[in-house]
Amino acid sequence: MVLVITLSVVGWVAVSVIGSLAYFMGEQSKPIHERNWRSESFEKLAKAITGKEIDYNERTPAYRMDAYASSNLAQ
Repeated sequence: MVLVITLSVVGWVAVSVIGSLAYFMGEQSKPIHERNWRSESFEKLAKAITGKEIDYNERTPAYRMDAYASSNLAQ
C-alpha cells in the first residue's frame, strides 16, 4: 500500500512539473493581451519555471481592439 501511495505522489509531482513547463513555455510564445504585455510577475514566474527569458520579438499583441482597448481611447 505504501508503494502505491508513493507512486501516486511521485506521479502527481511529475505531472505538475511537466504541465507547468508546458504551460509557461507555450504562454511565452503565443500572442498576449495588451493589459498583460509587461506583467513582471508572469515574467519572473515563467523564468523561474522554464529557465529562459521571454523573447518579446516572438510575442505579438493580440486583440487589437476589444472592450479593454476601447476603454483606454482618448475621449
